[in-house]
Amino acid sequence: MAANAKQPVKKTDYQGKMHNLQKDMIGRYYDSLTAAAEGKGGKAVYMMISGNPVELIQAFDMIPVYPEVNALQLAVKKQALPLILAAEEMGYSTDNCAYVKADVGMYFAGRKTPFATIPEPDLILCNYVGCNVYLQWFEHLAEFSGRPIYNLDIPFNRTENGEPTEDDLRYVIKQLEEVIEVCERMTGKSLDYKKLQRIVELSGETGDLWSEIKKLTKCRPSPFDSYFDSVTMMAPLYCLRGTEDGLHFFREAYKEMKARADRHEGPLPEEKFRFVIEGPPPWPYLRQFRDMFSRWGAVAVASTYSTVGGIWEFGFRHDPARPIESIARHMLTYNLTNRNFLQRYQQIKDYVEQWNADALVIHSVKSCRLFSAGQGDMREYFTKELNVPTLLIESDLEDPRYFSEAQLRNRVDAFFESLEHRKMLVHK
Repeated sequence: MAANAKQPVKKTDYQGKMHNLQKDMIGRYYDSLTAAAEGKGGKAVYMMISGNPVELIQAFDMIPVYPEVNALQLAVKKQALPLILAAEEMGYSTDNCAYVKADVGMYFAGRKTPFATIPEPDLILCNYVGCNVYLQWFEHLAEFSGRPIYNLDIPFNRTENGEPTEDDLRYVIKQLEEVIEVCERMTGKSLDYKKLQRIVELSGETGDLWSEIKKLTKCRPSPFDSYFDSVTMMAPLYCLRGTEDGLHFFREAYKEMKARADRHEGPLPEEKFRFVIEGPPPWPYLRQFRDMFSRWGAVAVASTYSTVGGIWEFGFRHDPARPIESIARHMLTYNLTNRNFLQRYQQIKDYVEQWNADALVIHSVKSCRLFSAGQGDMREYFTKELNVPTLLIESDLEDPRYFSEAQLRNRVDAFFESLEHRKMLVHK
């Protein structure tokens, strides 16, 4: 191991004001879930993060609930394993999605978590985008709870230019109109179209700011880590998109990140390597995983995971003049999980080139077939076809049994040691 890799790296906290805003906002969000569970709030709608129609739910003053966010929060707080084991005792396989097992275990444990009491669903809205496990997961929740389910069927992105066909667009818009009818019956009120337009406008402005924030990591040094730090901004983006609170957060976040970029401040004392990373993080060991890279002065300047709920930095914007069509386009095209492999390759290639990255890291998640399928071919393509140094490592996003710290650290150290040697040869 290179000597400089052994130097301890100062632990870095996230930015002050932005961090406090995020804590307050997400705290209020989870308070609203507890209130709904106690019968004091609005009706709860279970949804997925990827390409969801949260703007419609906001328009009816219903409360979006995200089982995958609840599952990752359980993992971060190291509460997931007993719930995963309980689900496996019910018959769920060891290779089932660990998010599903943690969520199912939590449901049968009374829906009480360290961060909130999760309400029973009033509507289960399965926005099927990319991962067929979502269908079974939400069908199971519908069976367990006895609550109604609506499956939004989103056609897979098949076009060369990445834009949806007119037939696909009409197909999804028709389903969204049916969802509106379901919400009208459930809430007893008609859709306020002007209110929906304002919510979509807020989403558009929020997406613009998020896009500008992500482009700041093109600076040297990057003002923040676009993987480990981006997760702090992803929570408001996905849980609170379409709200005044969410927009306020991103205005403040942009100011803070822009000021750091102008001062040439980064998340580490020195930025030695810039990398792009593919795949979700191992939530139970997020700090240990981050330290494996930061000890080498390595900063993620772009990540595919930060686009799992929407891709704004390549031009998409929610349009309040066409709110329902805009929501449909977002679901069809502008989120990572509904993209084909060639589109995913191109997205990563754009990141490597436009963000001036030295390498690609692929974190393959054992229990997530949506992300891990095809990643071996992805490594071959970037290594052999594009000559991009690429590291493929494996653990899990939720299940702590599949995280081997020593093994991962050895792989990461060996990779950056070779990358350091490669840089030395280039600069001779």
